[in-house]
Amino acid sequence: MVIVGAGFAGLRAVKRLSDADAEVLLIDRYNYHTFIPMLYQVATGFIEPELIAYPIRKALRNIFNADFLMAEVEQINPDNKTITADGRTMTYDYLVLSSGSQANFLGVSGAPQFTFPLRTLDNAIVLRNHILSCFEQAVKNLENSSLQEQLLTFVIVGGGPTGVEMAGALQELIYDCLVKDYPQLDLERAKVILLQSGSDLLASYPKHLQKYTVRTLRDRGVKVHFNNRVKETSSTEVVLEDETRITTATIIWTAGVEASLPKPQAEVSTASKNKVEVQDTLQLPKYPHVYAVGDVAYVEQDGKPLVGIAPEALQQGGMVAENLQRQLKGKSPKAFNYFNKGRAAIIARNAGVILLLGKIPLGGFLGWLMWLGIHLYYLPGLSNRFKVLGAWLKDYLRRDRSVRQVYTMISADSRTQLK
Repeated sequence: MVIVGAGFAGLRAVKRLSDADAEVLLIDRYNYHTFIPMLYQVATGFIEPELIAYPIRKALRNIFNADFLMAEVEQINPDNKTITADGRTMTYDYLVLSSGSQANFLGVSGAPQFTFPLRTLDNAIVLRNHILSCFEQAVKNLENSSLQEQLLTFVIVGGGPTGVEMAGALQELIYDCLVKDYPQLDLERAKVILLQSGSDLLASYPKHLQKYTVRTLRDRGVKVHFNNRVKETSSTEVVLEDETRITTATIIWTAGVEASLPKPQAEVSTASKNKVEVQDTLQLPKYPHVYAVGDVAYVEQDGKPLVGIAPEALQQGGMVAENLQRQLKGKSPKAFNYFNKGRAAIIARNAGVILLLGKIPLGGFLGWLMWLGIHLYYLPGLSNRFKVLGAWLKDYLRRDRSVRQVYTMISADSRTQLK
């Protein structure tokens, strides 16, 4: 069996196959699992990057039928049951596609070149370095008011959970922490702007939680704008469809994602966001030996597509492992049925929203506290949990972030992005 991608679904599948009578090969371009929901906390200096990066080989240490290969899967051929990774072709009996998602720039001119996506750990590190560098550059240009305005204006495109969490965390970073580090700057001039093309933030949440989110962000100083799409971006500005121009040095892109899928050498049906259409068993319709899960798979339940959050991926990974075991025993796979435990988003300190069990709305301090508890529980590694908890307590009690250094030692991919 080959599993492509060590995200939530892929890693859960490998663990659940630990007692299977089969060899399992997990392939990923990185040798660590990234806890995606907390990328924004790396980008805004809450925590060190390594606290949300768990070594894959450590995770597989006691799974004796599993091995790991650090490689980029370039092609899949379900007809011949082969995959190509880093130029090397391998055969498989069963294949699980769980390669996650990537930023979708929605055809906006300049967005791939001039915006900062937030989908990988490299993205988060690059963004954090850039944000802090903007303040350092502002100190060097105290007499240049127009350049200072550009450097201290931060635009976030997209009003989903990532955009909301990034906006609140960035506003707090500036006004709770950096204001003490840069006394020579007038940080009353700093602006965090959240752009949403539609009429609501957190569109999948109940209306009163959406309104609470907008009110909370605005009360904290975030400037929220609706019903205006981004038309064009450059290194110095954002241009909206109504020709409004916002001068900025930082455009953070959270507006869209699409499946990150290796090139198939066969006809594979896809749906919205380039997701693979699957049967209710999570198998590809024409290929019963191939499964797709997580952000790669288009899955409907009760007539609506699943939204693509970590709990869905975890449950799909477990279901795929069960179905693979059934196939090995000559049994038919079972249909996947998602149990909606809920979803949550942080807005700012003491403010969060949660839709418990998919139908019980909670907001405010309780929503914030439950978000912290849920994510601390699912974060891999006991040591990581204690360190993250310590960073949270430091921020809460002292209003001080743990990571405010500009690190120059970054990966080759990150250097490419910076250019």
